[in-house]
Amino acid sequence: MENTSSSLYYMYDEENTRLQMYDYYYDNETDEICDKETVVRVGSIAIPIFFTIVIILSLIGNVMVLLILILYESLKSLTNLVILNLAVSDLMFTLGLPFWACYYIWGWIFGDAVCKGVNFVFFVGFYSSMLFLMLLTIQRYVAVVHPLFYRGLREKGPKVAIVPVLAWVVSAAAAIPASVQISVMSDPNDSSTLHCEFNSTTTIIAVTIGQNCLFVVAVLVMAFCYIRIVQTVHKCRTKKKHRTIKLIFCIVAVFFVGWAPYNIVIFLQSLVYYGIQTFTDCIVSDHLDYSLYVFKLLTFSHCCLNPMFYVFVGKKFRNHVKTFLQIYFFS
Repeated sequence: MENTSSSLYYMYDEENTRLQMYDYYYDNETDEICDKETVVRVGSIAIPIFFTIVIILSLIGNVMVLLILILYESLKSLTNLVILNLAVSDLMFTLGLPFWACYYIWGWIFGDAVCKGVNFVFFVGFYSSMLFLMLLTIQRYVAVVHPLFYRGLREKGPKVAIVPVLAWVVSAAAAIPASVQISVMSDPNDSSTLHCEFNSTTTIIAVTIGQNCLFVVAVLVMAFCYIRIVQTVHKCRTKKKHRTIKLIFCIVAVFFVGWAPYNIVIFLQSLVYYGIQTFTDCIVSDHLDYSLYVFKLLTFSHCCLNPMFYVFVGKKFRNHVKTFLQIYFFS
C-alpha cells in the first residue's frame, strides 16, 4: 500500500477486476509504459536498511521511556499518562516496520491473515501516535495558558484517564476499514511474488484523504496551542523563558518537516487516479516515487524521534536515566 508500505498498487475497475499494476504508468501522449524496476530496486535496498536503524532506536528509546515512567514517575499525572501512551503507540508503529522491511525485499511472505493483522496494528499505531501528539500539545497548552483549569483537571485524577482510552478507540475504529480492504494478491508478471495491498482504488483515495485531513487538523491544533504557549511564556520574566520557546519551536519544526512533505507527496500521487495527465507522466511519476521514499523514511522515523524531543530533553528525565543505568548496568 502506497501510504504505509510498498510503492506497488493494484488498480481495479468497478467490479474489482484487476486491470494493471500500479508500478507501471501509461503516458497518455505516447502510450509509453513506465518501467518502475529501478525505483523498486532502490526502495528494496534503502528502506529495509533505514527501517532496521529506526526499529533499533525506537525500541531502545520507547522501552526506556516506559521503564522510567513506571519506576520513577507517577502515572496519575496526565502528562506522564499521555507520554506513556505515546510510547506504546510508537512501539506499535515500530512493530509493523520489520514486516514492511521484509516486504520490500521478498514481497509479502506472511499470508493473508497476517497481512490484515499487521496493517491493523500498523494503522492503529499511525493514528494513535498522531492523536497522542495532539493530546500532549493540548495538555501543555492548558497547563501553561489556563493553569487554574489545569489544576482542576489534575484534581480529578483517574477520570482524566478516559481521554487516552478514547484516543485508542478512535484509532482502532479508523484502522478497521483500511485493514479490511487489504489482501494478499499475486504479481501478474511473476506469480511467485505476492503483495499485501489495498483491493480498490476507492480505498486508496479514502485512506490518503483521511491521512491528509488528520495531518491538517494536527497542524492547526498544534500551531494554535504553541502560539498561545509562546505568547504566555514570553510574558513571564523567568530564566527558562528563552529555552522553553526554543524547545517549543524545535518540536513544531520537527513535526512539520517530518510530516508535511510526506502528506503532500501521497496527495499528489493520489491524483493519478483522477486521470490528471501531469501525474501520469513517467518522469513525474519517477520523481514522486523517489520523493516518497525519502519523505517516508523521514516520516516513519518519528517513532524513534518522539522520545528524544518529547521526553529526553527534560532534565528530570535525564537524571532518571542516569540513575537507572547506574543501578542496573554500572553498579
